[in-house]
Amino acid sequence: MTQLSAPGRASAAEATPPLERPSRRLAAAAFVRGAALLPVIGALLVIGTLVSPAFLTGSNLALVGQESSALGVAVIGESLIIMIGGMDLSIGGTYGLAPMVAAWLLLPVANYGDGTQLAPVLAILVLLAVGASVGLINGFAIVKGRLNGFIWTLGMLIVCGGIQDGMVNGQSLYNLPKTFTWLGYDSAGPIPVSLIATILIFIVVGLFLRYHAIGRQIFAIGGNRAAARAAGMRIDRIRIGVFVAGGILAAIGGLMEAGYVQSVAADQGYQEGIIFNVFAAAVIGGVSLKGGRGGMLGAASGVVLLGLVQNILDLGNVNNYWIEAIDGAVILSALLMARVVGGEVTAE
Repeated sequence: MTQLSAPGRASAAEATPPLERPSRRLAAAAFVRGAALLPVIGALLVIGTLVSPAFLTGSNLALVGQESSALGVAVIGESLIIMIGGMDLSIGGTYGLAPMVAAWLLLPVANYGDGTQLAPVLAILVLLAVGASVGLINGFAIVKGRLNGFIWTLGMLIVCGGIQDGMVNGQSLYNLPKTFTWLGYDSAGPIPVSLIATILIFIVVGLFLRYHAIGRQIFAIGGNRAAARAAGMRIDRIRIGVFVAGGILAAIGGLMEAGYVQSVAADQGYQEGIIFNVFAAAVIGGVSLKGGRGGMLGAASGVVLLGLVQNILDLGNVNNYWIEAIDGAVILSALLMARVVGGEVTAE
């Protein structure tokens, strides 16, 4: 019996290290994927300096950070969903619908609100609840209902956009209270509050993925769902939770944009095509569409890259009709350069 139990104990003791070793390898791979964009960002800094002497000024870089913060928070949510092997197109709808519902409840009828005139803090809680609700519906439909994630969230994206537009008859909502716009508009000295908040969220989520058990399980689920289930992980609960987190983060990103522009536009989110930039930033930042790979450094690098490109185009007074083509060309070039620098680990 002793001879039989000893190997059994050895196997149990050795069960933990194999789980830790892949975690370290995933962290190293995520760092390589994230760092692969740094040469591209460096090239953009040089180009921006040549385009305009105002590019490297503190005020302009703070503006880039403020303009990119809302996108960054939404990218974090989408990246988490992609890491578990999922996809959520409706993040673009939640990004607009959640702040629209909150603003609608804030404002009087004369300003196209519903007249409830909810307190700003309560309106923000409603915003978070809308984001969580959309994520929860998506999670249950995809995880429990086993519906196709792409088709379901595409439909949800359109539904959210339609509700957002219909509830205000296509009007944008202005005259929002300062408490509601503070996150996206105010600054702490020269640094935008939204930029500080976004950096903190990136750091917290990055540490969560690296050191928390559930964070490591997210990678395991995305990499091999069957093996994760066999290991006793609560697959369904974690997947649904990630969809909820993605919805909440999209709502926060929408709140940031509403604060920055001091209004909630009827076309915010779905009709402005924010989901394309969200996916572009995540994927060029090394978050694998196959799931199980990626990291916050890469996602942040993708956001910075897109923000710098947009700023350079603005400073260069590029014709608006050409901006989308140039954006697409830069994304393709960045992906190719990241592949060359990062090697095989950035290929997918």
